[in-house]
Amino acid sequence: MSVTTLPQPSLRVPMPDLTSPIAADLVEVERILTRSLENRHSRLVPVIDHVRHFRGKRLRPVLLLLTARACGRVSPAHHILGAVVEMIHTATLVHDDILDGAKVRRRAGTVNALWGVQPAVLLGDYLFTHAFHLSATVGDARACELIGAATNRVCEGELSQVLHRGNLDLTEDEYFDIIDGKTAELTACCCRLGAMYSGASSEVIEGMARYGRYLGQAFQIADDLLDLIGEERTVGKSLGTDLEQGKLTLPLLHLLSVGGERARHVLSGQPTREVLRPMLNESGSLEYARCVALDLSARARRELQALSPSQARMILEMMAERSVQRDA
Repeated sequence: MSVTTLPQPSLRVPMPDLTSPIAADLVEVERILTRSLENRHSRLVPVIDHVRHFRGKRLRPVLLLLTARACGRVSPAHHILGAVVEMIHTATLVHDDILDGAKVRRRAGTVNALWGVQPAVLLGDYLFTHAFHLSATVGDARACELIGAATNRVCEGELSQVLHRGNLDLTEDEYFDIIDGKTAELTACCCRLGAMYSGASSEVIEGMARYGRYLGQAFQIADDLLDLIGEERTVGKSLGTDLEQGKLTLPLLHLLSVGGERARHVLSGQPTREVLRPMLNESGSLEYARCVALDLSARARRELQALSPSQARMILEMMAERSVQRDA
């Protein structure tokens, strides 16, 4: 497989239909990211630039900024924290690609594919520590505490998933604990920070944190479905890595619960997506996972009812809906 580096980006705003209330704020987040990751060591510049130019949906800073807007106003602290959460997320992607042996990320080569595992490990560490340093510039210990706790929980979730590889006795509760840590904790933290630094009440802050948690869980289940039934040319990253690494996701857990010994026998080997798709369809496992994701999306939207009507609130509702209606 041929891989390429990414082109130099402009300060473009992602998801234009969803981000109009925070377009200028996102540009400021991008400026902070660019400035923060400038490096004087010429040998480091290409690898740092490569991940800085990963152009995803910027979901986490978008969540943080939209929550701030829905709860009151966006401040300079929100801009810094938006850059922090994106940096942490990028660090987890770099490490995820190592764990999964992935070669493609956002239609370009992964760091481990282009530079090797050791530089990728160290780059992920560099991004984590850089994010913690940047969070301290907010001048409020609460931000550092929340970012640190969330990152710790992300690492717990990732570690738990690695240790459960190939465990056909994994329960749904254990699966949800994993995705709550590896994905939903950070989205919950984004919404908490957005509300907190807008001066929202404690009730609203907790409600927004729940919104972010439900959204993150729904998003991860949708991502797990894409790994099984998505198309690489559409999704833009390596697919089937969950199967290759022995990760039991929600559709597979449902298949194990209803498929009897045949399902267990197939999953105890190294099945391909092509082998599993008919089984997942016939067993209703794909539909089951979709329904769970839709329920979580609905829970997220209900948490927004405490907010006053606004364009930002409406977009947050749309984001919850779109989290389970995507192909990338």
